[in-house]
Amino acid sequence: MKKASREIAIKKAPLLIVLSGPSGVGKDAILAKMKESGYPLEYITTVTTRPRRPAERDNVDYHFISLERFQETVESGELLEWAEVYNNWYGVPKETVKKALDRGQDTIIKIDVQGATTIKKIIPQALFIFLIPPSVEELVTRIKQRRTESAFDLALRIRLAEEEMEQLPLFDYVVVNRPGEIDQAVSEIKAIIAAEKCRVSPRQVSL
Repeated sequence: MKKASREIAIKKAPLLIVLSGPSGVGKDAILAKMKESGYPLEYITTVTTRPRRPAERDNVDYHFISLERFQETVESGELLEWAEVYNNWYGVPKETVKKALDRGQDTIIKIDVQGATTIKKIIPQALFIFLIPPSVEELVTRIKQRRTESAFDLALRIRLAEEEMEQLPLFDYVVVNRPGEIDQAVSEIKAIIAAEKCRVSPRQVSL
């Protein structure tokens, strides 16, 4: 008599994905492409005191809030991580991340390198992906093309971006975002997530 087959149940824990990289590398464009493709992730929107740029949408690109409100979120423990970057404050809403993970949803945070370093210390089980340009020269070109910074701020961003590139060893994976090849970069990020889902010992993240 043929024995009934028994399925092997493998529990897949939700991933907390941290996408980081130097200013101007294309993090926003990468996430926009992933959203357009319908990839099933909880996309966390960062809060910031930075003024909104013309093409940006409140509560979509960022939650734009006042400095006073930002200070309130810090004091009340509403943020997972926060930092001052280029004279503006940025933070990651803790409750939004926790709720997504609690319901088993893979979650991605777009954050600067300084913030990624902080999260690495408090949640080392997260999946850290570093997005880089093909060269420092290409990164400088991208930052200049944005034309959203003063000459002083532009020089500051370029100098700090070069320093941020040195933080690569802190990350689990690196993805190169080449000009005109954003779809390739997106595909590589999806492949990394798929590979992590196949781990024998999955990452366990708890907040």
